[in-house]
Amino acid sequence: MKYDFETVHRRFNTGSGKWDEMMKFGVKESDDIIPFSVADMEFVTAPEIVDALKHELDTSIMGYANPTDEYLDSVCSWMKDRHNWNAKPEWILPSHGIVDAFFEAVKTYTKEGDGIILTTPVYYPMYMAVNFTHRTLIDCPMINTGTRYEIDFDDFERKAEDPNAKMLILCSPHNPCGRVWTREELSRIAEICMKNHVLVVSDEIHFDLIMPRHKHTVYASLSDEAANNCLVLTAPSKTFNIAGLQTSNIFIPNPELRKQFSDSLRLSNPNPKCNILGYRASEAAYRNCANWLDECLSVIDKNRNVIVEFIARELPEIRITNLEGTYLLWLDCNGLGIDYRELERINHEEARLFFDEGYIFGKQGECFERWNIACPTRYIHEALERMKRAYRK
Repeated sequence: MKYDFETVHRRFNTGSGKWDEMMKFGVKESDDIIPFSVADMEFVTAPEIVDALKHELDTSIMGYANPTDEYLDSVCSWMKDRHNWNAKPEWILPSHGIVDAFFEAVKTYTKEGDGIILTTPVYYPMYMAVNFTHRTLIDCPMINTGTRYEIDFDDFERKAEDPNAKMLILCSPHNPCGRVWTREELSRIAEICMKNHVLVVSDEIHFDLIMPRHKHTVYASLSDEAANNCLVLTAPSKTFNIAGLQTSNIFIPNPELRKQFSDSLRLSNPNPKCNILGYRASEAAYRNCANWLDECLSVIDKNRNVIVEFIARELPEIRITNLEGTYLLWLDCNGLGIDYRELERINHEEARLFFDEGYIFGKQGECFERWNIACPTRYIHEALERMKRAYRK
């Protein structure tokens, strides 16, 4: 490989919550243990991004900055080259992050008491966006076939027909279940939502992290009609592990919806912009780091295969949901016969495993684990051995 996917920078006492959590359970800096929880990678930053940031620090003033034409062109070129989507620069509004954006969308396009559809179990800040703003959760549980999750379209359509249903926050690819929705599934979602005047807010932050034999479809690329009834939330943060630079791109093709979002955003943030280093890093990533991403995906796919083969051989009571996209493996541990709280204790205290516990993604996630596998493969092997010893005991 051209790039380094073996080095790990230990992040104790740097403000990384996922690393500092381990210290609460006695993990020391000298212990060769890493966390598998919060969704950032344990890979070093692509050198092209580092070089771009060094150049910026050497040659620029760290003043206020707006996205340049070159930056916007790099974003749209990536969408065209990687996703065959002809996005336009004028559709883009800046945001510090995707969570910020879907919170803002809820406040912009709905009012207190309005219904927000979520396909659950799902990324927990989406529940927060509903509950913290005093909207009404319209829960649409997905069907777990054992190896993958599917939308219950009969249930989804019934709930979309509720006059109180105003918005769908769509997780695409799905976190934590790892689904990459097919074009046919997305088209059916679009048909139901347009028919019932339900606005679609499509969180596509993991859209570049797609496993072999699967393909991501940008929601707005389905049709002009679908594009006019949606927001597409994107960022280079998961793709290139630069979430700390807080730079996201919110695509809103419909000019009326875009103006509403922009006007609403200025009420809470009267001078909305991202930071200058975020813009430079993102532009460098989109222009120069496609090869780094391809190598990264090959490591993630290797890690997935290592886990699947080991679990099938040593811990067949655990079922693994097929990973189609993201680097977040969803493990069903109900077959172990352990209460989910006890499972969490065993993970932390005995196995020294620090996953995201499934219950944080909703009740359907109890006794599941979300395993962040974007890390050097040797840590996957070591974690599996600790898991085997603790669970068998």
